[in-house]
Amino acid sequence: MIDPELIPLVAQRFKALGEPARLTLLAALQQGERSVSELVELTGRTQPNVSQHLKEMVRAGLVEARREGARIFYRICDPYVNRICDAVCRSVRGSVPPGRPAGPERRSARRRPRPGGTAATEADRG
Repeated sequence: MIDPELIPLVAQRFKALGEPARLTLLAALQQGERSVSELVELTGRTQPNVSQHLKEMVRAGLVEARREGARIFYRICDPYVNRICDAVCRSVRGSVPPGRPAGPERRSARRRPRPGGTAATEADRG
């Protein structure tokens, strides 16, 4: 059960986890602490982009930073982050039929008539 007093903080964490770029960074950090330059190289993103996403994840309490000279290193600081990601990945894997893409590309934009004459996409039907 979600504690009503924690809803703003829970929402902030889910928002931080809801961005594909941040999930990519978290995947890299699951292997251990990394510098910003290592994360740039691993993800193919620009340094300002990586730094901005890391800043948001620090604000959400998912990762923490430490400075070593001119370099900043990041690591996952909440052990539940890995559990959350693992649980969601298992859930997604379990809900997608074999051979069918799991992402938005599986949705068709074709419109089919609904009863009553309105059109709906397959995505509307869920």
